[in-house]
Amino acid sequence: MQKLLVEFGMGTSLRRGDYTQAAKRAVQDALWHNSINLAELFGFDKEDMRITLDVGVQKPDAVDADALREVFPYGHVTVNLCKGGLDIPRPEGTGNPTIMANVALSVGFDMETRND
Repeated sequence: MQKLLVEFGMGTSLRRGDYTQAAKRAVQDALWHNSINLAELFGFDKEDMRITLDVGVQKPDAVDADALREVFPYGHVTVNLCKGGLDIPRPEGTGNPTIMANVALSVGFDMETRND
């Protein structure tokens, strides 16, 4: 795969303690600020996109990778979950922390399979 683009995003779950929701918001942050027209530029179908999503949260096992894949309308999505992001405790010391998730989203194509 030839990597052509990397985008970054940050998302939060302020009160519910939902690592998946924070990660989804980070993905949306990366996607919604950009218009990615790489498929058209290189003559590929959008479904040919190879998307690698690296997600950093304090509890990677609490993230539903399938829910993150559903955010993408097309492409082949690989999700890598790792420890990162931040958990910020409540000032009063009770309840769920504020969760911050960070993502790096890489987009590329298998350039060798292009049929002209």
